[in-house]
Amino acid sequence: MMKKVLLTGASGFVGRHCIPLLIEQGFEVHAVSQQRQSSSASLRWHEINLLQEGAAGSLIEAVQPTHLLHFAWNAKPGHYWTAVDNFQWVRSSLDLLHGFAESGGQRVVMAGSCAEYDWDYGWCNENKTPLKPATVYGTCKHSLQTMLGAYSQQFDLSSAWGRIFFLYGPFEYPSRLVSSVILALLQGQPASCSAGEQVRDFLHVADIASAFVALLGSNVQGPVNIASGQGLAIKDVVTTVAQKLNREDLLRLGAIATSPHDPPVLLADVRKLQDELNWKPSISLDYGLDATIEWWTSQLNKSEAQYYSPGS
Repeated sequence: MMKKVLLTGASGFVGRHCIPLLIEQGFEVHAVSQQRQSSSASLRWHEINLLQEGAAGSLIEAVQPTHLLHFAWNAKPGHYWTAVDNFQWVRSSLDLLHGFAESGGQRVVMAGSCAEYDWDYGWCNENKTPLKPATVYGTCKHSLQTMLGAYSQQFDLSSAWGRIFFLYGPFEYPSRLVSSVILALLQGQPASCSAGEQVRDFLHVADIASAFVALLGSNVQGPVNIASGQGLAIKDVVTTVAQKLNREDLLRLGAIATSPHDPPVLLADVRKLQDELNWKPSISLDYGLDATIEWWTSQLNKSEAQYYSPGS
């Protein structure tokens, strides 16, 4: 039987990196986007707004997927933490889940977030760290994860939930940390940052995509942290970028005040990812930053006035 995956958020930051990996794994990929795309024999695009009532059910009925990989959500920096459509995405995601199960779907993996955890703990383990989201976004993601687990148990559906930590790489929103620093320095402008003492868990977007595709093809159940397990101070990451571009003179550490709500440490326990999924990152920070710098350089060379705008 042909493996057929419905990939939502397929033109977004993570989703687009999953497409070639899914095709390599032998999937017929049905990619969902609000932007018109060109289809091929192994990749079919569906232009649809999943927040429209009935859209999710109609899509499932038309595609009849064996697998579901769900990324679509509001991820616009500075907006998604409190956006009211977080609640709409919960509803749409449940519609997708219900339609998928009703149509005989076999395996579903959805994208969660480290924002589901209680950040006061700093170290995030899937079974031990309390889940106490402090934002609307984190609350809605956690609510969906809880319902996915209950639904899967009730209807004997194979499912997993990948909690993403701090990602970077090509096709990132230009206002996110790594890309904003790269863009400023490439254009000879000051890059204003906090003091950067905060320790975070960074992972290249291509590794994120690789982990999700591996998770989809596995029998691992429940929440799984998708991260490196390695803590890096933000100041070290942005300083490395500045050194690579030979523009340390433009890096302004401490120009922005550190929020009192910003935890000093946020680090993933990745033992489940490594031991049960047998997955480890393949892209070093050094190589990943080089690739991201190269990508943004090419974007600026194409047009000084036009930047990439991620889809959903």
